[in-house]
Amino acid sequence: MFQPRTAVLTGSLAVVAALALSACGAAPDNASATTDGKSAATATSAADFGGMDALVKAAKKEGTLHAIALPRDWANYGALIDGFQKKYGIKIEVENPDGSSQDEINAVTSRKGQDRAPDVLDLGSSFALSAAQQGLLAPYQVAGYDDIPASQKDAKARWYNDYGGYVSIGCDAERVKNCPTTFADLLKPEYKGQVALNGNPTKSGSAFGGVYAAALANGGSFDDIQPGLDFFAKLKKNGNYTPVESTPATVEKGETPISIDWDYLNAGYADEFTSKGVDWKVAVPTDGQFSQYYSQAVNKDAPHPAAARLWQEYLYSAEGQNLWLAGYARPALMPAMEKAGTLDRTAAAKLPQVTGAPAFPTEAQQSRAKEVLAQGWAKAVSG
Repeated sequence: MFQPRTAVLTGSLAVVAALALSACGAAPDNASATTDGKSAATATSAADFGGMDALVKAAKKEGTLHAIALPRDWANYGALIDGFQKKYGIKIEVENPDGSSQDEINAVTSRKGQDRAPDVLDLGSSFALSAAQQGLLAPYQVAGYDDIPASQKDAKARWYNDYGGYVSIGCDAERVKNCPTTFADLLKPEYKGQVALNGNPTKSGSAFGGVYAAALANGGSFDDIQPGLDFFAKLKKNGNYTPVESTPATVEKGETPISIDWDYLNAGYADEFTSKGVDWKVAVPTDGQFSQYYSQAVNKDAPHPAAARLWQEYLYSAEGQNLWLAGYARPALMPAMEKAGTLDRTAAAKLPQVTGAPAFPTEAQQSRAKEVLAQGWAKAVSG
């Protein structure tokens, strides 16, 4: 995405506030509980808490949900936030909307036991794995959990995929005469100083995906991300790579006319930029077709445990999943919803076209790729 998140339609800013980074205070002493003593903080499903009605009641009593790193123009999150607030009357406070997956994890670890800790997380796949390994996530099964493909969820329900897409190349056709459509194209001298990522791949899920896609385009594999590092080192050496992190503002100013990002973000921005006179073209590179989902999770020490779980239920309802789809993102329950007849087929028809079935790296492969990036990224693009 353009913001250096982990993580497309814009909307007016409603009740979304930023939590004060310097604030402090202890988490509430009394976790949400039912009259018979069931605690939302330990509930592993709505049924475990006494049913959806009980969960809704407890969440409304809490009255607030703390989220982090959720830009309104990322995969239609603005509509999701507004929809949840309208449906349940629960205020969502979004801190650091342009933050990265690593920023989310850092907030959880540094604010443990504090009422300003994030309740929920939306993490790049590799970062969700890391958070689970660190013991930061609460197991919770949403109503549609069984319909999420086994390969896209944690066996202990600590995280599960929510929406995803393919790495793509966005290009300002007004400033770039011939828009690139492959990673090989990006090496052409005509793109000097124009090629950007939307973050640092050691912290950002979208940038991480960009390097993985570049690896696949240059003889690498899920087991070998090094060719992706080598590719960006070459882009840097020939002057094509720019360290400026791509955002809507940098695109409008012409600072990042070519951006490697998820297709749902680039496609959404193509719509948004039309009214601003920017002709934003989107291509999924055939030589480096890499797909990945983001993952939802509940903070094990969420200060609003009932609201956190209700948010998950909303995101995985047909309403929530179709709102992601309206933002050009492919929701995790898309196959099940298509079978059930609850999928928004009009929105589905607008998705960027790709061929073949997507494949995903394993937990071990992603962990190894992160290690390689941590050791070599700065060197690859320095100088």
